[in-house]
Amino acid sequence: MDAAPGTQRDLADGWRAAEADEHLRRSYTDHDFDDGDWPEVRVPGHWRSSPAFAGSDGPVLHRCRFEAPPPPPGRRAWLTFEGVFYQGDVWLDGGYLGDTEGYFVPHTFEVTDALRSRTEHALAVEVTCPAQPTAPRRAITGAFQAAPWLDPSWNPGGIWRPVRLHETGPVRIAALRVVCAEATVERAVLRLHAVLDSDDARRVRLRTEVGGVDHEADQPLAAGANEVRWTVTVERPVLWWPRALGDPALHDVRVAVLLAPGDGPDAEPPGDAAGPDGARGVAVSDERRLRTGLRSVQLRRWVARVNGERLFLKGALLGPTRQALAEAPGDEVRRDVERAVDAGLDLLRVHGHVARPELYEAADERGVLLWQDVPLVGPYLRGIRRQAARQARAMVDLLGHHPSIALWCGHDAPTADPAAVPGEPTGTTADALRRLATQQLPTWNRTVLDGSVRRALEKADGSRPVVPHSGVAPHLPQLEGTDTHLSLGWLAGDERDLPDLARRLPRLVRFVTAPGPESLPSGDSAGFAAPERWPDLDWDGLARHHGLRRAVLDRRVPPEGYATFDGWRDATQRYQATVVRRHVEELRRLKYRPTGGFAVGLLADGRPAVSPALLDHHRRPKAAYEALRDACRPVIVVADRLPATVPAGSPLALDVHVVSDLRVPVEGARVTAQLSWPGGSHAWHWVGDVGPDECVRVGTVQAVAPALDESTAGTLALDLRMRLPGGEVVTNRYEARLT
Repeated sequence: MDAAPGTQRDLADGWRAAEADEHLRRSYTDHDFDDGDWPEVRVPGHWRSSPAFAGSDGPVLHRCRFEAPPPPPGRRAWLTFEGVFYQGDVWLDGGYLGDTEGYFVPHTFEVTDALRSRTEHALAVEVTCPAQPTAPRRAITGAFQAAPWLDPSWNPGGIWRPVRLHETGPVRIAALRVVCAEATVERAVLRLHAVLDSDDARRVRLRTEVGGVDHEADQPLAAGANEVRWTVTVERPVLWWPRALGDPALHDVRVAVLLAPGDGPDAEPPGDAAGPDGARGVAVSDERRLRTGLRSVQLRRWVARVNGERLFLKGALLGPTRQALAEAPGDEVRRDVERAVDAGLDLLRVHGHVARPELYEAADERGVLLWQDVPLVGPYLRGIRRQAARQARAMVDLLGHHPSIALWCGHDAPTADPAAVPGEPTGTTADALRRLATQQLPTWNRTVLDGSVRRALEKADGSRPVVPHSGVAPHLPQLEGTDTHLSLGWLAGDERDLPDLARRLPRLVRFVTAPGPESLPSGDSAGFAAPERWPDLDWDGLARHHGLRRAVLDRRVPPEGYATFDGWRDATQRYQATVVRRHVEELRRLKYRPTGGFAVGLLADGRPAVSPALLDHHRRPKAAYEALRDACRPVIVVADRLPATVPAGSPLALDVHVVSDLRVPVEGARVTAQLSWPGGSHAWHWVGDVGPDECVRVGTVQAVAPALDESTAGTLALDLRMRLPGGEVVTNRYEARLT
């Protein structure tokens, strides 16, 4: 969202910092305080990126000297912090301006009088970001201090977003919320909510421009903050569509506060020349510009509809682009959206954090849907409820105009789901059932905190689905759950258990969030593990700082089975690729009956890690990235999974399905299935049509496993091949060991 018209300046240079102590706190805010021996610190940035504070948990005192001319008569000056991680107390020239809380929430202070009193200024900020215990936590920092794929010992504290000085007229748009409340081919309705800060009682005109529509309304204002709500209707709109359904058309929106003729300064209004919004003498006091899309989103039983069209959601978790998010170049943030598109994904879940603006802009432009989390991950202490609801509302103010955001989620893993936080393997099915039983009772996090956050999101927006929490199983009294954090084949069970789980408990697979197995990156990206020390790696250090879960790996890909680091690393990637591919194929086979989609994880690492990421921190693909891309093609052919071992002489009956996400029918598709073993094979052929956006069973492979002798010992393979009418060939392969 663009800033107001008029003079604007970033305060990015000359910042110095020092560790806080009681002596400095008493004097560092003074205008004449000597900070010449303080080390420099980058703003925007994180204090740990500066060598002087590389191990600090703060608080850290920041100071910046700057010169600024006084605002002209009738103009007001403002100081905006776009993001302070996590709390701040702000002083200007020794006078206290106020406090901030919420790392992604912009905070603005009026500095008109201070700028008129002198031209040389000293800005002082005490920034606090306390280290968080494993759980429960107090600071709402989400993934940055809770996600297992980020270093839990790292502190994200700092002034991580720009600090800006800007001017307005006598009325400022203190807050602006824009959401698309309704969208059809006939009409779209934008709902707007603004807070207007006026220096005195007056009457203004609000002008809204969007989609070729100019909307004006006269509005009386009292001195101070005024809440104003209005709607704008666009007839026959050009709708925004996700990339699988159409073009992501965007519209520029401008909201301007126009003063009455003669009100405000006599000087020409900023921005436009004489008569910018009508007759000469009508000045723009403040304005905001943004881009939005006109569309509607519904979610019923975890099946999404955009503009009334059903869409199966193929997605991935998206963590912070970098652990030090302020240092991620904008192009790097945007390229992660492109990599999701290249993998065939329609959805990114912005896991446990509010990202940089470039992410939302790129998703809007590319037609990628976003599942946006409030930065709540794992259990939290009592006492944060009001602050969490306030930050949820602020998140809607900040992001509500982005058409890519398809749903809000209030809290990830409020019951400390081991798939979302570090933990040991859960073991048996009985362990899983015991965890399920514990979720039948109300808890403060799931019941009280998440209820408040959900209500705040629904009241602030009302146009999108709101999920109160993630990873909560069906529970009494309505037996409604949310998405399921599945860890089959990793923390519990076997990945082949998914079809049986879906048959027994279909509610658990309505939407699946599956972080999946962890693997090591390839090449020099794995240098942090010191592979030259194999097999005597620093296992404890890798667990503390790089996310490795040794107990889990010992079960799934035991290091002692490999002579070299490269062999073990490649095995972790192969295992991850197999689990990801087979999960996605099975969930797509269950398309709409009952599965509405999935979010595998993680798309990319934000730092060197042993993690479920599909791309490492250098954005080099692991084997699982290619496996995901194959499993997310618009049309795939799949079969029931072969068991890991097949006894000789045992009967086999494997259903073959074709899944199509195309919006047009596939006519005359030819499918071949070939079951082969050393010394023999058998083939089946089918020809038929596949309807648009359908999953159809095309036939059954029925056979008896060959008798075991020296000529047949080895691998039993099922190869599937489908030729589409346009000549494209789709293949798949399943293997088992003959015993």
